[in-house]
Amino acid sequence: MPSTLTGLPLSGPETLTVFGAITLVLARWLPDRFRGPATLAAGALLVGSVTVLVVGGLRWQMGPVVAAAAVAAPFALVPMVRRRTGRTPWRARWWLALPGSAVCAALIASGPVSAWALPVPEFPEPSGRFPVGTRVLEFSTRADGDGRDDERRTLVTQLWYPAGRSAPDAPRMPYLGRTEAESRTVSAALAGYAGVPEFLLDGLPHARSHAVPGAPIAREGGRFPVVLFSPGLGGVRTQNTTWAEELASHGYVVAAVDHPYDSAAVVLADGRTLRTRVSATGDPEEDAARAEGWTRTRAADLRTVLTQLTRMDRGEHDGTLAGRLDTGRVTVTGHSIGGAAALQAARQDRRFDAVIDLDGFPHGPSGGHLGQPVLALTQEIGPGTDPDYLPRLTRVLELGAATNYRLTVPGTAHLTFTDAPLYLPPVPGVVGSLGRTEGHRITSAASLSFLDATLRGAPTDLPTALATHGEVTVHRPKPHAVPQGTR
Repeated sequence: MPSTLTGLPLSGPETLTVFGAITLVLARWLPDRFRGPATLAAGALLVGSVTVLVVGGLRWQMGPVVAAAAVAAPFALVPMVRRRTGRTPWRARWWLALPGSAVCAALIASGPVSAWALPVPEFPEPSGRFPVGTRVLEFSTRADGDGRDDERRTLVTQLWYPAGRSAPDAPRMPYLGRTEAESRTVSAALAGYAGVPEFLLDGLPHARSHAVPGAPIAREGGRFPVVLFSPGLGGVRTQNTTWAEELASHGYVVAAVDHPYDSAAVVLADGRTLRTRVSATGDPEEDAARAEGWTRTRAADLRTVLTQLTRMDRGEHDGTLAGRLDTGRVTVTGHSIGGAAALQAARQDRRFDAVIDLDGFPHGPSGGHLGQPVLALTQEIGPGTDPDYLPRLTRVLELGAATNYRLTVPGTAHLTFTDAPLYLPPVPGVVGSLGRTEGHRITSAASLSFLDATLRGAPTDLPTALATHGEVTVHRPKPHAVPQGTR
């Protein structure tokens, strides 16, 4: 699909289609000497632009526009043809034509409005000094988190990393997968998981990120700290691409995991697609038990991926990034239940040096001490928020053996901390009220401040840096807090 015009949700051919359709509808109201030329020009414009759209892929948002043009065309063209053949042109009286013109105009307007509400996402340019490369790898494990299942799990893991310069016309990575076909599969699965028609998310397979697949890693910069990421329940590894690219451009390697049978759809290199098996029952106790199980499994996945990245750094497989992954400086992160998995993985494994929890409810036991510093970003806590969320999160942060931080960001919702504001309607209750990109800027800036301080030892006044983005609560370790876990 052609790129959208700067500042508009429509591509060039789509813009011409809208212009041609509205001209065709308005031609009936023009003076006689302008009516014929306007009709012919609009018709020619529509034939050309619609042909281009059909060949390139007609988006559903253009359906009402084309339909309105098709309805208006006979009323605009028939009188002109009758005049040219010497017959008396017939025109509906204005009080009959006006409602029809108004309906057609409303249909045409619905095209740009729906394209604005559900656009093809355009990712903000990363602000760091490094270009961004990406690779998709597959790791295998038999662990499911509690030792009850010997089923082999394939963990599709995508890396975003600081890269060298690529040619300006180098292909960019599709948003939801390695190919557009994989992106369509994942997009349809996300729509199904959310319970909405597939066509509402059909812009996602057309989106391209800034990362160049297979780009060589940057020559300078030494060994780069690692950030592991677990998506939300039913989410996919790419759901925080904007955040991942921003971190990579500042010298971090981000590794995001697709959790098989949890992520909406995981497309393997051999072509198989693993669909989600997660579902709620409506029974609070049963759903809590299921969430704890999913969290255990995800925590085990994150530990496995860290082990595999350590082997990769040693050059044991896929030597492209060998010697450049600093697996001695690692932060584990996640959104929603992925944040809960990050907390649990850090509690179990001291190889993780810090935790970032993006609005994640801490499922599972909350009594174990965390020895690593934690940054928890949360939406504004309101009447609709789970009343157990804040007390449980506070307990986890207070029991920590390091200084922990909770940053409450005004104007956010649960999905603000993902890429969702780039492509969902700007409904505050769904994606927050910070617009398409401000939530990403805050999430990335707060994450970078925390990462620089904890992994790189930057001399940062962290509470002050975080306070520029919202309300900061600092939880300092109590004398009895003793870190547990294995290194």
